[in-house]
Amino acid sequence: MILKTFGWSFAITAVGLAFAAWQWGWEAFGIVLILSVLEISLSFDNAVVNAGILKKMNAFWQKIFLTVGVLIAVFGMRLVFPVVIVAISAKVGPIEAVQLAVDNPTRYEHLVTDAHPAIASFGGMFLLMIFLDFIFEERDIKWLGWLERPLAKLGKVDMLSVCIALIALVIAALTVATNAHTSTGHADKSSTVLLAGVAGLITYLIVGGLSGHFENKLEEDEEREHEEEEKAKAEGKDLSVIGLAGKAAFFLFLYLEVLDASFSFDGVIGAFAITNHIFWMALGLGIGAMYVRSLTVYLVRQGTLDDYVYLEHGAHYAIGALSVILLVTIQYAINEIVTGLVGVVLIAASFWSSVRRNKALEAASGGTGSEDAQDKETLAV
Repeated sequence: MILKTFGWSFAITAVGLAFAAWQWGWEAFGIVLILSVLEISLSFDNAVVNAGILKKMNAFWQKIFLTVGVLIAVFGMRLVFPVVIVAISAKVGPIEAVQLAVDNPTRYEHLVTDAHPAIASFGGMFLLMIFLDFIFEERDIKWLGWLERPLAKLGKVDMLSVCIALIALVIAALTVATNAHTSTGHADKSSTVLLAGVAGLITYLIVGGLSGHFENKLEEDEEREHEEEEKAKAEGKDLSVIGLAGKAAFFLFLYLEVLDASFSFDGVIGAFAITNHIFWMALGLGIGAMYVRSLTVYLVRQGTLDDYVYLEHGAHYAIGALSVILLVTIQYAINEIVTGLVGVVLIAASFWSSVRRNKALEAASGGTGSEDAQDKETLAV
């Protein structure tokens, strides 16, 4: 199972590290390896959240996520995205931006640093909306019941998450954005942060709304799919499973890609603290992105989220923390180790709580039944 799921990741790691050592030497080998570890540590919560969405897709779309999705993640966000940032900031063409990255990496880094307030605002708002919609939703299983119960009641108010997100954006624009960190010092980036934050919110509402709409119809599609399969078998015909669930799965796939893009912002920006070499950066972050993809599929196929029910909670709390960190980094520099540790600690805590829950259910199932034990355990949280 491990080799089947992580086989491509292992192979690309070996080829990538070997290519780095052959093309640029052992220094490049070490930096690419460090960047790979950085990307994995920063994106573990991304894998958990992705798994919660991916498990609703059929095997075909899971393969699409691992193939086409990887191309988008590696070449789109880890290579093309930094180039686009520089092209827009410097008002040059993409080819000139690549030449700038190769010939003048220091200037390239400065341009990306200047674009950071807009990137952080866009990504921060998108991730904040994911977190708010999660904690305001009524759920049968609660991790931090003392917090999640009252928030679920507040969530009955229409558009509450949007209002809170906009309030957070205004606060950021009036505080950290007025003294934003740039390559030449600190400057007022309030208008930039506001515009980028609103764009991030709109992106979430459009993509998240479409994916949610089709997700609600996914069960209907699956039922109809089953009926059509039975009918096709009776008539001796073949039926494409892909076509029936295609529309719903496509928008879920689109949502996953935008989600991954938002998660990758901190990794791309943080990579500049390690190297200015665009190709080393793309190679290292790309290898890390492969492992995040493979880990997502592994969690789905192993049913880990069903066995450890609080993992998804921990991942969403990590998303909330990351959204706040992104907004804070508009003015203040926060070490990537801190960012990664926050997510790891929250997910580790949720995993430990899940283990304790499973042990309690197992111990109580002999006398009261697993469902009664689950009810008691949920009330006790």
